[in-house]
Amino acid sequence: MQTFVLILAVGALIMIGFQVGHRRSVAIVGGKASQLHSLPGYHGFYIALWCAIPALMVMAAWLIMEPILLDSAVMASLPAEFTANKTDAQLSLILNDIRNIAAGNIASERSEVTVLAAQRYAEWKQASLIARVIAVLAVAAAAIVYARQRIRPELRARNAVENVIKTLMILCSLIAILTTVGIVLSLLFESGRFFEKVPFTDFLFGIEWSPQTALRKDQVGSSGAFGAIPLFGGTFLISLIALCVAVPIGLMTAIYMAEYASRKIRSAVKPVVEILAGVPTVVYGFFAALTVAPLFRDTGAVFGIGISSESALAAGVVMGIMIIPFVSSLSDDVINAVPQSMRDGSYGLGATRSETIRKVVLPAALPGIVGGVLLAASRAIGETMIVVMAAGLAANLTANPFEAVTTVTVQIVTLLVGDQEFDSAKTLAAFALGLVLFCITLLLNVIALHVVRKYREQYE
Repeated sequence: MQTFVLILAVGALIMIGFQVGHRRSVAIVGGKASQLHSLPGYHGFYIALWCAIPALMVMAAWLIMEPILLDSAVMASLPAEFTANKTDAQLSLILNDIRNIAAGNIASERSEVTVLAAQRYAEWKQASLIARVIAVLAVAAAAIVYARQRIRPELRARNAVENVIKTLMILCSLIAILTTVGIVLSLLFESGRFFEKVPFTDFLFGIEWSPQTALRKDQVGSSGAFGAIPLFGGTFLISLIALCVAVPIGLMTAIYMAEYASRKIRSAVKPVVEILAGVPTVVYGFFAALTVAPLFRDTGAVFGIGISSESALAAGVVMGIMIIPFVSSLSDDVINAVPQSMRDGSYGLGATRSETIRKVVLPAALPGIVGGVLLAASRAIGETMIVVMAAGLAANLTANPFEAVTTVTVQIVTLLVGDQEFDSAKTLAAFALGLVLFCITLLLNVIALHVVRKYREQYE
């Protein structure tokens, strides 16, 4: 809370700095802004950036270093006989007790030494807070004064501001790239540890999934089978059902809204369709488990078809309903982006509206439609809650949509639930599943990109 208030105070100083720079630049030229190299607004942003960057850097450095220095200081203040012959784990527990006592929380042990240390810790932390506020605000104020003195008619404030913004964009791009690299490396590293315990061929081509490994030699019911084929089969089956529901309905909805519906109907229908994207997945899961799955089961019983209470069909249909907006909204935007001149040319050659849509509009919009379908597919592949509640956790290798199956994402969640030690094949299997799923998604993107490029060259 204190950090948030301090950020608000720095934000107020930034706004003050902007006003100072704006007014200063206008005043030094007697109100003739044309004599300035940069507009007065750039001078305001110049001082605002001078205020923001040093202050936020000091705040960030302080927040990073404060816990480290406080922990070191409080541990150094403990009596030597109290910390003697203590392991690192025991010292870490003592430090955690001191923090809990200082914060007013429950501690595992409250001795006289830890209580006194907690009092010192709380006092030092309060002093650090006061010093942090003074330091950050002082740096911000000093930066405003310094930057104000640099305001001159010939000051290239616009260049300086644009360079800072460009640098910020580069840093944001690097963060995104490094985050992606970190995710891939973590998957590769942990998957490598898993494949040291389980052969790659057994994992990728095995048809039995039972990740419960035995803790003792005499333990029963823990086979430790890691064949992932049933998981990928279930993922493919449910995703295929979802796409068979979402793609026709979504595409037809988009065609109707873009080509046939009046503006009044379109303004009413499109928001209603897009509401489906805002419904929480747990609500879809309840709908699938309590309404759709019993409906399919009872309907199947009427016709003598055995449909499980937890089936791939129920999960796939509800998931398809969920991803309809991804297909319809993107396809609608892409179809509307097709130049009207292409439609007019088709009408001029005597084509009807339906022929124009089938032979001109849809082929021209195909790259965007493929992108929308790919987005819907990735959304379906990554869904977890609906599958857990409607399709179950059974790793069955079947192509029958009336039976219970499970998916890769559900098993990843199941393997990582609770306190886990990342040294067993059971836990590390989640990373191997994530790596294979990542590769499959990457392959889908490459295929979609190839299709997009092919038809884009044809219709541009």
